Amino acid sequence: MGTIVVEPLTSAAFAPFGQVIETAGAHHYPINNGMTERYHDLARVELGGVHARPLISIFRGEPYALPLSLRLVERHPLGSQAFYPLSANPWLVITAEDEAGTPVRLRAFQPAPGQGVNIAMNTWHGVLTPLDVASEYLVVDRGGEGNNLQEHHFAEPWTITR
Repeated sequence: MGTIVVEPLTSAAFAPFGQVIETAGAHHYPINNGMTERYHDLARVELGGVHARPLISIFRGEPYALPLSLRLVERHPLGSQAFYPLSANPWLVITAEDEAGTPVRLRAFQPAPGQGVNIAMNTWHGVLTPLDVASEYLVVDRGGEGNNLQEHHFAEPWTITR
């Protein structure tokens, strides 16, 4: 299909797909008698459909190597999906715009240590993609009735490289 070059994750570049979860530049204030700093409202959790409820999970992903052959993206039409790494290990966030139900204009972002993402509802994205070593992520997404997963398999894979 083509090649996607990995780019750094920034709030501006990721805005069409959701929000970057990070403390840099975030609204914050002290709590717990000044012993804790609260970084407040870092992402918009979206829940749609019948009997929706937020889920908090930990995903443990096996590592991928670059160059990566991307054959599949997915989206969740009934809720957002947030990923926050529980280590400083490298990982990728792969996204695509939607054109009449088809993922187009794919991009790959590499978060810096301390950055997570909240992928907006109904946004095409790659699967969890840790690099180099198995890694764990705190994930906030939607539970409830209804089909909240759509997959798109590419006829020809994309190549993701640095």
